[in-house]
Amino acid sequence: MRRQDFEHVIAAAANVTGLDDLVVIGSQAILGTHDEVPSEMRESLEADLYPRDDPQRADMIDGALGDGSSFQVTFGYYAHGVGPETAKAPEGWEGRLVPVPVPARVASDRRPVAWCLEPHDLVLSKCAAGRPRDWDYAQAALRAGIVRLDVLLERTPDLPIPQVGREHVEKMLRALGTTDA
Repeated sequence: MRRQDFEHVIAAAANVTGLDDLVVIGSQAILGTHDEVPSEMRESLEADLYPRDDPQRADMIDGALGDGSSFQVTFGYYAHGVGPETAKAPEGWEGRLVPVPVPARVASDRRPVAWCLEPHDLVLSKCAAGRPRDWDYAQAALRAGIVRLDVLLERTPDLPIPQVGREHVEKMLRALGTTDA
């Protein structure tokens, strides 16, 4: 997904839901805060998001813009309607969301704003998931200087996962930090 694709998905979701403020919690949230990111961080074809003021309308996003929808077939990328509980980000993440105004679309009266996970919170949510692609994402973010190891380690204890999971995330981050030093 590219920045223009990201903006298109956000604008389409605002049109579908009738709400302008959308929270983006998946890997593509990085496109809201950074114009240029390593290719490993742009591989996903979906934007995980929900309406900030009415998360239940995420079902509308899935139905109109989701995987297998005519939107996805037409454009090759799609929106995945999720809820706030989907984010496995450190405590306080909602207060660190980064508002990103999205340009208005032709013939739309919507003025969408993508509320994107702050990059450290985003990377830690990927680490909490712990899939190999998530660790690749974290490593790419560290290498590109998008996130700092010290901030990641500082927020790791606040992840909403069991202690053993937090210990694993810390160990893996320290290993990534030594390979990128």
